[in-house]
Amino acid sequence: MARRLPHYLRRRHRRADSLTEPDVTKQDFSLRYAGDRTGFLLIHGLGGTPTEMRLVARALHRAGRTVHCPQLAGHCAGEAELLATGWRDWSRSVVDELERMRGLCDTVIVGGLSMGAVLAMHVAAVRPDAVNGLALYAPTLWYDGWSIPRYAFLLKWLINTPAGRRYSFVEREPFGVKDLRTRSLIAAAITRGDSSEAGLLGTPSGALKQMWDLIAQTRREMPTIKCPALLVHAREDDIASLSNAFYIQRRLGGLARRCSFMRAKTISPASRTPSTSSGGSADSSTPSFSTTATIW
Repeated sequence: MARRLPHYLRRRHRRADSLTEPDVTKQDFSLRYAGDRTGFLLIHGLGGTPTEMRLVARALHRAGRTVHCPQLAGHCAGEAELLATGWRDWSRSVVDELERMRGLCDTVIVGGLSMGAVLAMHVAAVRPDAVNGLALYAPTLWYDGWSIPRYAFLLKWLINTPAGRRYSFVEREPFGVKDLRTRSLIAAAITRGDSSEAGLLGTPSGALKQMWDLIAQTRREMPTIKCPALLVHAREDDIASLSNAFYIQRRLGGLARRCSFMRAKTISPASRTPSTSSGGSADSSTPSFSTTATIW
């Protein structure tokens, strides 16, 4: 599902000199920043948009990196368009963008948020020759955050029933954000109904089922992934607990560094950079992802 980050209302502030503006006629809202020969391919979450990764992308671009945030197939439109695609279509969107970046960069790190992080791992498994590293923000294998009701596990049993097929997961307050003012801005952006900016208000069960299939495939592939990985996860994440990051760190076949944050409720870019150590954690209410640019 999409992570609601507190920058949905900042679209008008894009810098034309470094960003390719979306072509509305083609409904392509991908973001691309030109930089050096080190590239970052950042993937948004299920039902989300490239906007989710914008502040991360800008932080990396300020460090001189080339950054691409592609729009996944079926996204930035309505539920019908999303349901017309599956996880293999979403993966193909990432691989196509990866091929584009390999023509521009000597080194490419693939990263993503929530389901986007799972896609990043899958692409690293199927294209090990093209992926030099992973940057995984709040990777989500299962929903066990504090805001998820205890009966949520029943959905997997009911999803093939008529009621289950009609189900749509609607994200509600607090949207993973503690600050009340920021939360109100996010709520306004979501309820305006512009899926190209804030993503879908609800994630249909058919898309959730596709995500589960992707997760099952990626879990089988994890031991084969040898490239270095950075995992960034909030200790109090409202959607997916830190157990997701622990599991991935144990299962990946290469070196994995984990950064966890005490007070952050979601992966929300900010200005300060905490110090971290390999396999350790950093406590901060305002984690920054400019750290990512220095690791490779």
